[in-house]
Amino acid sequence: MILHLADADTRRDLVTYVGRARRLDGDGAMRLQAAGGALAAWVGVLAGHGITGEGATLGLRVLPLAQPAELDVVVPLSGLTDRFARDPASTQLPVPPAEVRTVWAAVSPPQGGWQQVGAVSVAALLAAAAAGIAEIAAGAPEGSGAHAVEALRQAVWSRPLPEAGGQLATGVAFAAYTLGFAVGDSAGVYAAGRWRRLTTPVGHVLAR
Repeated sequence: MILHLADADTRRDLVTYVGRARRLDGDGAMRLQAAGGALAAWVGVLAGHGITGEGATLGLRVLPLAQPAELDVVVPLSGLTDRFARDPASTQLPVPPAEVRTVWAAVSPPQGGWQQVGAVSVAALLAAAAAGIAEIAAGAPEGSGAHAVEALRQAVWSRPLPEAGGQLATGVAFAAYTLGFAVGDSAGVYAAGRWRRLTTPVGHVLAR
């Protein structure tokens, strides 16, 4: 299947988004959901834990399509990078044929029922992300075991973000920073059941 992106700017946005996601996880994946003239591109930032996937944190960008499409697949980020490299100027995106399974793609946030519960400044998001990254770097020196590093990451990114009134975990700030969503002056905070969503002009971070 071929997705027809709206224009060259949309293509550049998607290329940049995929590149940022690959810096988080070179072997990661992206869920492509096309419905009508919109493409929802999901990536997993932080894995949840337990049966309910508590702490799962996802990034979402919604991009326009030039032609309507219906699609829902999870593909390797490397496959998308390969497609971009084959024809750097094309706004047509052949969907990689290989599909992958990911835990986060099976945990779908609600599509409706969101209510705004607050806002947080982008400066606070950037500060929280920088502090968390520095803490993990200092607490997990070279040679640290994978389990120790993961435990530290989970402890740091699961802390409540004070500036968001306890509605968000600090991992949401990390996701907004690494995916390039931390733009503008402030971001809206929304709730739907156990899920929370941070929204800026360029994307969303969803967490439970």
